[in-house]
Amino acid sequence: MREACVQMFEEHLEKNHGSAHRALAETIQAVALLGLSRTDFFTHAAFYGGTALRFLYNLDRFSEDLDFSLLASAESFQLAPYLEALQYEMKAFGFSVDIEDRQKDVHTPIESAFIKANTRLHIIKAKAPQAVAKRIHKNALCKVKLEIDTDPPPGAEYEVRYVDDPVPFSVRVFSGPALFAGKMDAILYRGWKNRVKGRDWFDFAFLVRRKVPLLLPHLEARLRQRGVYTHEEPLSADQCKDLIARRIESVDFELARADVAPFISDPRDLDVWSKDYFHHVLGKMDMRVEAMG
Repeated sequence: MREACVQMFEEHLEKNHGSAHRALAETIQAVALLGLSRTDFFTHAAFYGGTALRFLYNLDRFSEDLDFSLLASAESFQLAPYLEALQYEMKAFGFSVDIEDRQKDVHTPIESAFIKANTRLHIIKAKAPQAVAKRIHKNALCKVKLEIDTDPPPGAEYEVRYVDDPVPFSVRVFSGPALFAGKMDAILYRGWKNRVKGRDWFDFAFLVRRKVPLLLPHLEARLRQRGVYTHEEPLSADQCKDLIARRIESVDFELARADVAPFISDPRDLDVWSKDYFHHVLGKMDMRVEAMG
């Protein structure tokens, strides 16, 4: 493993409070982003989701997947042509990985692939302490999923951000307000049956604390695409806050805490979580009602 990745692993190991598996996953995520940046991928797509918040906005929780969105609908788009470049980059930095294009049984607008690496082998390559490596089963796999939405709703905003490691490179990413709109869409209508994804609520509170406004027109476009907002008039800030307030009332925040606790360093940070707390967060949330020109 190249020294740049060894150093990255050490930094991510500290950031993840000794979790070698997560440190390895985040190192692989960074090399994967670099590999994509060396193709034309980011002329067609933008990085978004929890891992984008982690890498580019210092979200203080671990995030598993690399999520992307095309800039415009193109349902014929495929990830497969980019996987060779990913494999090349991984090998160049000393990783031995399998990269699999996920074949779909049912047509959906989501393309996905997996990067799989032997966790123990790569932790040893990263010069982790022997005691750390011994705790990992010899056949344990580190998996990083890549997903891209090939039929995105309109109205997102993008910016170019820079990543410094393993070497400096740039990525196209949703703006903070557009990321917030995507996160709120997930909070309101994520299809998790009876489960609640506490990670979405953690990110909601994080974005409000960071004073990132929600891009209301993009959230409206997402809700219209789902068919859950059909009024002729634009979605207003008051209507949006009412939707969120009603969603807060429906959530079991004990279950939400249980979902997110394994992904953060100190579960005591969640002790304050309750319906009242999230109504407090909602009261501090800002919105942008117009896209930037």
